[in-house]
Amino acid sequence: NTRAYILGDGDQVQPEGVAGELCVAGRGLARGYLNREDETAKRFVADPFVPGERMYRTGDLVRWTTEHGIEYIGRIDQQVKVRGYRIELSEIEVRLAQLSAVQDAAVAAVKDNAGNTALCAYVTPEDADTESLKSALKDTLPDYMIPAYWVTMDELPVTANGKVDRKALPQPDIEAQSAAYKAPATEMEELLAAIWQDVL
Repeated sequence: NTRAYILGDGDQVQPEGVAGELCVAGRGLARGYLNREDETAKRFVADPFVPGERMYRTGDLVRWTTEHGIEYIGRIDQQVKVRGYRIELSEIEVRLAQLSAVQDAAVAAVKDNAGNTALCAYVTPEDADTESLKSALKDTLPDYMIPAYWVTMDELPVTANGKVDRKALPQPDIEAQSAAYKAPATEMEELLAAIWQDVL
């Protein structure tokens, strides 16, 4: 008497292996949140597949795999858009945690000096070599998922229930970590730089 859907944009059922929001429906569905009408209206919505019934949007990001069934990825609210790509921060965190040099990791979206969204990785221990961590991540993640900024810490701040306190994560030093200007080294680079100067 329970139904589970994995839905993407426009409430389309996601194919195997593609991430989407876990939505549940059926006889055991609650009526809503007590005294929280706004949240109830947002989470308890009409079931697009069974007229007259409702479903609950869990906010959990999952995918279906033949081998493992429903596989949890993270929370929808940890999704960010960077350079036009939709990114699951938890996916990067999992890859970082798999590296032997990392004890704990968190990834957050920050604003760079131009106001663009960029990724920042927070890792322990404090003496972690961020260049080697970047290199290791490139073996398993595409370029747009490699954090632009890195902060090494003794330990990550946590909330009372033991989860990473994302609001307490420090801002990275954007200025110090921004790429320094490198002058053209060849005649071709000088020519290209001059063309771009004219264009921009």
